[in-house]
Amino acid sequence: MDQSMSNYTNQTSPSLNPEKRLLTTSNPLTSATNPLTPTTNPFTGAANSAMNQLQQQQLPHQQHQRQPLLGPMTSPVAQQQLLGPMTNPVAQQLLGMSPNPMHQQQLMGPKNNPMLNSMMNPMHTPRQHELMGPMHNPMMQQLNRGESNSIFSASDDNVIMKQVLDTHLPDGTEVDVKPLVNIVEEILKHATIKAAIDVDASTSLVAHTDHVGKMEDRSHQTDTVAMLHLLSHTIDKLACEMAFKCLTGGDGHSIALGLFHDVANYHWDAKLALILAAFALNYGEFWLLAQIYSSNQLAKSMAVLRQVPMIMEHSAPLKPKFDALNKLIHSIIELTWCILQFKELPSMYVTTEVPAMARALSKVPTAVYWNVRGIIACAAQITSLTSMGHEYGISSSEMQSWELTSLVHKIDHLIEFLKKQLEECHRLIGERKEMDFRQSFSQMFDTVHIDNMKILKIILNYRDDPLPLFDGVTKQRVNLEVLRKRNVLLLISGLDMSNDELSILEQIYSESRIQGSRMDTLYDLVWVPIVDPYVEYTEAMHRRFEEMRSTMPWYSVNHPSNIDRAVKKSIGDRWHFRNKPILVVLDPQGRELSPNALHMMWIWGSTAFPFTIAREEALWRDETWRLELLVSSMDPTILNWVSEDKYIFLYGGDDIEWIRKFTRNARAMASAAGIPLEMAYVGKSKKKENVRRAIATINVEKLSYCWQDTALIWFFWTRIESMLFSKIQLKRADDQDQIMLQIKKLLSYDKDGSWALLCRGSKILTNGHGSTMLQTPADFDLWKEHIPSRGFDLSFKDYHDKLHVEANNCCRFEFPIAAGRIPEGMRCPECHRLMEKYIAYLCCHDQTGLLEPYSY
Repeated sequence: MDQSMSNYTNQTSPSLNPEKRLLTTSNPLTSATNPLTPTTNPFTGAANSAMNQLQQQQLPHQQHQRQPLLGPMTSPVAQQQLLGPMTNPVAQQLLGMSPNPMHQQQLMGPKNNPMLNSMMNPMHTPRQHELMGPMHNPMMQQLNRGESNSIFSASDDNVIMKQVLDTHLPDGTEVDVKPLVNIVEEILKHATIKAAIDVDASTSLVAHTDHVGKMEDRSHQTDTVAMLHLLSHTIDKLACEMAFKCLTGGDGHSIALGLFHDVANYHWDAKLALILAAFALNYGEFWLLAQIYSSNQLAKSMAVLRQVPMIMEHSAPLKPKFDALNKLIHSIIELTWCILQFKELPSMYVTTEVPAMARALSKVPTAVYWNVRGIIACAAQITSLTSMGHEYGISSSEMQSWELTSLVHKIDHLIEFLKKQLEECHRLIGERKEMDFRQSFSQMFDTVHIDNMKILKIILNYRDDPLPLFDGVTKQRVNLEVLRKRNVLLLISGLDMSNDELSILEQIYSESRIQGSRMDTLYDLVWVPIVDPYVEYTEAMHRRFEEMRSTMPWYSVNHPSNIDRAVKKSIGDRWHFRNKPILVVLDPQGRELSPNALHMMWIWGSTAFPFTIAREEALWRDETWRLELLVSSMDPTILNWVSEDKYIFLYGGDDIEWIRKFTRNARAMASAAGIPLEMAYVGKSKKKENVRRAIATINVEKLSYCWQDTALIWFFWTRIESMLFSKIQLKRADDQDQIMLQIKKLLSYDKDGSWALLCRGSKILTNGHGSTMLQTPADFDLWKEHIPSRGFDLSFKDYHDKLHVEANNCCRFEFPIAAGRIPEGMRCPECHRLMEKYIAYLCCHDQTGLLEPYSY
């Protein structure tokens, strides 16, 4: 034992003088004293002045009656040694650092020790003892209440921990103590009686299942057997030493130091596990006897020696003691697991330089010490019961429960502190693992794979669900194997994907699956629902998810939680997903064919398969600026007009007065020019409610033809926006691309208000702002003289272009942040200058709040 331990022992233990050792023996018959003798405060070390006053007031005959027992050793020093703080070893152990006189009276008073009553104080009746006990002595209660907090003060901890740290001499011995703690926890979980267990599961060891599952023969595992073979001697030694010192009267701190010396060469987690196992050995033996002595003759005989039957017969009055023990043991186990978790943290993510880890490691010795103090207190309780009987346990129950409760508060405080550090470490580990994953996610697509299973498992089934997919046709859950070596289209979206989008996509998908088509053998579609990982997943969100999934004829991820948070962020990193749906295309080997083929799907449908960039470029090479590009096969009526080579006005906006004037002027112009003219209203990209009102007015007043289904209007504008994004994705957004210029003009006019586009058959003659397109038909008389020589088509275009130059209308574009890909710059389709960039906040009241930047 080192010098610091020796110094501490000299200060707290009886004198090494043989005479004084005799006087301070732990024999109950010689160590029992009058409970009102001077004593040291068990928490502060200060003398109890109230006790001194009471002692001075004792009757002479009471003092005289003590003389015969003291014999010749009646010097003040010897008397103080006999009657001072080291007189009652059990009380010392139960109260920690030093004895409490009130507790001494409870433990060793005449009510509990008749022989001592007759030897020490013949006139001290049981009634007198009861009056002077803690329940009937207000002065004792007040003194002990005043001492209740100082034992756990920071200054005391500093002094104590210096002595504890002096015992720590690790030699590098590494022990995996988790199997040992698993066994200990199983012992302590079953080492109780029903009367001692709180019905509230939150205070029971049974509720502690966060860190460990069922034992399932863990004790028979090879590693566990080998570990126990190496440690059993140490555990037995600790168990014997703990039992002996609790019985013979060492205080809690000195016992703890002794045990720490025995395990000096181990790390802190191993020290705690070994001492806890030693306690479980003795504690478990007591309760094993208590549970089987009635049916086993050997256990019955052993139980009698331990006074177990008498204790069990009086278990009801002892229930407060057992409850307090149960709660303290629960806290001890919880703190033990908390300490062990720090050792398991991956050092590649959390080093000792991390503040939370550094704070935790600096606190671990303190936590281990107080856990050991709690273990010793529990051991002392059972030792005192088996050595002094149930009467002692019942009479001392209140004060002992108070001590155990104080230790529970201390340990719980340490648990709270360490858990906060553990949460911070786990948060940091999660962030760093996520960062590593996000870096490796993109690299994964640069690696050659045999098939697509590895990539699909990471994206669609990170949590190893055996049936991660939902088949929209059979409405059954299926395995990921259905996608092996298939072309897979990942439809990635939030839960706010519009019904218009779903209905149009379903139509395109179903057309690709019609009988006789080869498309159903070419690719599979899978919906990947992305839910904000920082938003609580509510019941309303789940209903929306199931509603969307039920309408989809393709595969879906069975539940949004299958998509890991790191995967969601990686999807955003690589494919620029924000909120707007995207369609990622993977080939049978998992290689990325397109980061977002949704634009291709909207423009050309399944004809765009295999949705590669090469295929996209080939399709654009075959396209021209014509009406079929804009309306595709959405409306057979318009296609009939095209085949009949009629003049067609497509127009849009939500200004009813403009619509009335434009349709009236256009009809008058067509009548005067003698041309076949049809008009179709195609609405506006935003403000759906305004568009619905405009459609209603057009129908009532029979102003022109219009689409009744707003889904078609949404699809018309989505296709045009998709053309713009497709060109940007292909880096074809330049002034030399005529289709790009016209698309930009049309989108700009839509953002600015009303517009119109004049075609003859499939040929688009001109595309203009609402003001100029309204004025051109109205001024027909001013330019009709050119029709005979230049024709109607050129005459209309020339006059409109003249008005357009004079109007000098601004152009602007809006790119939602949710779209993910925003061009660095944009040239004006009119003057070809670089456009200025602004930020706008836009809300059209027909969707959730939308944050968009746009350019003028």
